[in-house]
Amino acid sequence: MNKFRLTGALLIGALALSACGTTQPAATASGSGSGAAITVKDDLDRTVSLAKPAERVVTTEWQQAEDVLTLGVTPVGVSDIAGYKVWDTAEAMPDSVKDVGTRQEPNLDAIFSLNPDLVIIEANNETPLVKQLSDRGIAVMVSKGADGKDSVGKMKQTFQMIASALGKDAQAKQTLEAFDAKLAQAKQKIQDANLADKGFLYLDAYLEGSNISIRIFGKGSLIGDLGTQLGLQNLWTGEADPVYGFAATDVEGLSALNPNRIFYTAAESKDWLTPLEGNQLWQNLAAVKSGSVKAFPAGIWTFGGPKSSEQVIDAFVAAVTS
Repeated sequence: MNKFRLTGALLIGALALSACGTTQPAATASGSGSGAAITVKDDLDRTVSLAKPAERVVTTEWQQAEDVLTLGVTPVGVSDIAGYKVWDTAEAMPDSVKDVGTRQEPNLDAIFSLNPDLVIIEANNETPLVKQLSDRGIAVMVSKGADGKDSVGKMKQTFQMIASALGKDAQAKQTLEAFDAKLAQAKQKIQDANLADKGFLYLDAYLEGSNISIRIFGKGSLIGDLGTQLGLQNLWTGEADPVYGFAATDVEGLSALNPNRIFYTAAESKDWLTPLEGNQLWQNLAAVKSGSVKAFPAGIWTFGGPKSSEQVIDAFVAAVTS
């Protein structure tokens, strides 16, 4: 089960409380990887000062762990490594990395034992963890995980901020240029396909007893907005969480939209299709009739960094052109 998941009204209510507002500006640093001292502004506008580029890094969220790996640094500790290896295949996690507890409740003793020079956490407000780490003399950088007003821009800004703390600004520039080039090439491929209908819905679905809970990725979700930037049309225009772009719906809600394409997360949505075999509303959907209900490959983290986002782009192209 996706460790991130909340369902239905609980999901929307919980995430709405943590809305992060506009995307923070890119971090600035006084060093550029040469060993000079570095000063970075994090997403809470805190000043993070490092005597040199961070090398012994601990992350408590998978997006940040992925970003650190993309930048060529092996973190010394990451939360829920087993989960990362299932859900985020964009960057392989080396066996040398130590597990530091769950993403929700990192193990402080495990973190302290690794003697990190930087811990990257995800939060929308100052948390006790910041003080607990700071009191031990450990530099803490806080990253807001998402921003529904500019999800793709926020993904890039998070990556750039981490790169500044690691003294990897040049590598970040190359990575983001490659991402932009891939996005442009993929958009052209989709344009060249001359699709009669560019609409889609992307969802996770969960079978809970006899009930099916559906989480739609609307405007403001990273995966939904990547689809839009590729020239496709996200058909979910209803209310969505302002931070992560989620919305809750059901089969009746899907029927009202009657999409020609439905995409979903393979591992997350396991087993939910079976009970729908006898559901007339589902069977009458245009996407179901045409065989256009498709799973994206397993292991694509839909809340990831540039490399996960490139996997999303490839999956969209494959799904709409095959």
